[in-house]
Amino acid sequence: MALDNVLASIDANLDRSLERLFALLRIPSVSTDPSFAAECRRAADWLVTELGALGFDASVRPTRGHPMVVAHSREAGAGPRVLFYGHYDVQPPVPLEQWKTPPFEPRLVEENGRKQIVARGAADDKGQLMTFVEACRAFVAVEGKLPVPVTILFEGEEETGSPSLKPFLDANRKELKADVALVCDTDMWDAETPAVTTMLRGLVLEEVIVQGASHDLHSGLFGGPAVNAIHVLARVLAEIHGPDGRVAIPGFYEGVGELDPEIRAQWTSLKFDERRFLGDIGLTKPAGEAGRHILELMWARPTCDANGIIGGYTGEGSKTVIPARASAKVSFRLVGDQNPAAVRDNFRAFVRARLPADCKAEFISHGASPALRLPLTSPYLAKTRAALEAEFGRPAVLKGSGGSIPIVGSFKHDLGMDSLLVGFGLDDDRIHSPNEKYDLSSFRKGARSWARILAALAQ
Repeated sequence: MALDNVLASIDANLDRSLERLFALLRIPSVSTDPSFAAECRRAADWLVTELGALGFDASVRPTRGHPMVVAHSREAGAGPRVLFYGHYDVQPPVPLEQWKTPPFEPRLVEENGRKQIVARGAADDKGQLMTFVEACRAFVAVEGKLPVPVTILFEGEEETGSPSLKPFLDANRKELKADVALVCDTDMWDAETPAVTTMLRGLVLEEVIVQGASHDLHSGLFGGPAVNAIHVLARVLAEIHGPDGRVAIPGFYEGVGELDPEIRAQWTSLKFDERRFLGDIGLTKPAGEAGRHILELMWARPTCDANGIIGGYTGEGSKTVIPARASAKVSFRLVGDQNPAAVRDNFRAFVRARLPADCKAEFISHGASPALRLPLTSPYLAKTRAALEAEFGRPAVLKGSGGSIPIVGSFKHDLGMDSLLVGFGLDDDRIHSPNEKYDLSSFRKGARSWARILAALAQ
């Protein structure tokens, strides 16, 4: 079978694949520091050269920030067009003194019986994106072409919030449109169990400023008769959650819904140690909605959290003032069909309804995006699950993500396509931290998995 030959090619050329990954890892493409701008361009050029050698029409596309890499397959079989996304930029390696080896000098080491690639960007996201490139390389070497038409998009600003991405998608919508997007920037369930992320929570970011008196007051002269802005804000924030952990803002749960029975059964069957999960962060009891499994709370239930409170005197020592202003930064994680605008408006109405006389509130929006779900009936999902099970010998977990991945929202809302989030990272990869690593098994089986997925999508 052709696929067997492709998989054999991946295994036979693993050492050369590692050499190519190491070459990319040696480029310090730190996107947040302007002094590394030339290195970001060098990483983009390196990728274009590699993709061009595989028969892609590849080019570096300038943006206001770091460039994009866009590539289109020249020779491919019939089938759905896929858009593969990854990012070549990395986080700064500081603190340097905590690295066991220099961050941009990749090493293959063995720890706890596992061979690991250690370098900045090994897991996030250079090792991940190269799994797809190596899968394509094997198809070209064995078959002379890819099984389906492929467009590749690598960006260089993911670690700085992707400021150039939406304008680039808007300007190149027709060129980048595909039937489905493939994103490799997520994790497996564990080292032996693959996963597909099918749910991403949305996000609403709000800042509320409560104003009382015209200026801060002496607590000895005005304590008692003068309203304290911190007290007011604290009471409002405390009333957001009821004793059962549910959010008390009217209309908050509109569009939330309950878990699909298949997903609930799968999550319940997973060997997830809640006690250890909480113990690792110094806690013992789960918070949030009562009666919900922790995985459900993290992946499939909405939240409201105060992220920071500012008000009054916060310097050394004491200062006896009654603050005239107090502010809080609040975030909402959304699920299902919750409407970000409605959540924002309902929150603001909730605050205003609880303000005493002589107080007013000002609100600042810091962004909003809806939740995303991949339909369980998607034929692309079914084929991907079968391909992953064939590679790992066990069913893929359909997991959620407690966070938000803006690129997936952009693909959905700007390009009108769903995304398959299939990653091969592990919880202990130490991304964004010193001694970042990527298991060699993740790299090898990631490449093999993408080969299986591409072949399955072609059927």
